[in-house]
Amino acid sequence: MDFALPPEIEQLCDNIRKFMDEHVYPLERTIERWTMEVGGPAYPPAIKAAQAKAKKAGYWAFHLPKEAGGAGIPFMYYVFVNEILGRSPIAPVICGSQAPDSGNAEILWRFGTEAQKKRWLKPLVDGEIRSCFSMTEPEVAGSDPKLLRATAKRDGDYYVINAHKWFSSGAHGAAFAIVMAMTNPEHENPYLRFSQIIVPTDTPGFNIARGIPVMGEYDNHHAEIWYEDCRVPVTNCLGGEGMGFAIAQERLGPGRIHHCMRWLGVAQRAFELMCQYATQREMFGSTLARKANIQDWIAEARADIQAARLMTLHAAWKIDTQGQQAAREEISLIKFFGAKVLHSVVDKAIQVFGAAGVTEDHPLSMFYRQARFARIYDGPDEVHKMVVARRILAQYEGKRGS
Repeated sequence: MDFALPPEIEQLCDNIRKFMDEHVYPLERTIERWTMEVGGPAYPPAIKAAQAKAKKAGYWAFHLPKEAGGAGIPFMYYVFVNEILGRSPIAPVICGSQAPDSGNAEILWRFGTEAQKKRWLKPLVDGEIRSCFSMTEPEVAGSDPKLLRATAKRDGDYYVINAHKWFSSGAHGAAFAIVMAMTNPEHENPYLRFSQIIVPTDTPGFNIARGIPVMGEYDNHHAEIWYEDCRVPVTNCLGGEGMGFAIAQERLGPGRIHHCMRWLGVAQRAFELMCQYATQREMFGSTLARKANIQDWIAEARADIQAARLMTLHAAWKIDTQGQQAAREEISLIKFFGAKVLHSVVDKAIQVFGAAGVTEDHPLSMFYRQARFARIYDGPDEVHKMVVARRILAQYEGKRGS
């Protein structure tokens, strides 16, 4: 691995930092929450204006190749860019790389037909519409998707979809959903029973029950949806029948490491806030920065962030050089380790801030919610640890008795 950055990437990172200072951070506190309704505008005027500036500057859709409408940078360099974007929750939106749209765009680009790309991918990448990914169900464990109950029964040239989904993030205001549903229930291989199907949100039977309140947030970002006899053309199937799990893995792998890249930005920003506050806040005759336990926290946080950064870079380097499948263990490692580091650093920062840290006067309480979510979405920590341990132990099982 070569950690040296090409001059053009260093310049890109510097320019993005300036863009964040000028156009992103000022919006965090001033922008009004926009109402996200089916068929409503994709983004409010303030966000659209910032997106236009990002497009003009070339800071758009870093996760996609140029031929798909993106910036087309190698995965390893995307770590540095995404860490900067991760410092603000609205930066990925402004730069056209927010989840779940980014993951949906990637699989549409890789598995979509030309007709699907024309109708859904281009306007999605251009930021004209939004989308959601509808896989998780409340009745079954999300960590074992073979248990999913959603069905898509063939009726001539149509699928009739019935499903109860939740945590379909971004559904309010989305133009379409990509739904994981069973199309081949009798197939002997359970991993070939499911397909992914594009469902326009104006399809009769697509009903958002509610936005799920999460840890005190009521912004309707996470939707509970009922699909009740939704009829969509068979041509809306993505990648062919039975490809649901294969596409999900192709989608979730990069998605997990994208999150890890952004967690570095969140952790780094929390770290900087902690250090700045510690040098200003006085108690018992000196600043917090002079207290031994605070110094310990700062040193530990620096080490943890750097360790997570190096692990993320290694996983990205392996994806670039050997492909995503070869990097599965590295992706799982950084997913649970990065989540732990994020939680630890933000927790330390809040403790340094004291009561101020849990108010909405600072971003730390929002970061803390993100940190807690991080240990669950895209696979809970325990599943990733199990995957890593099984891969390691399998090597020793093979050597037993030799």
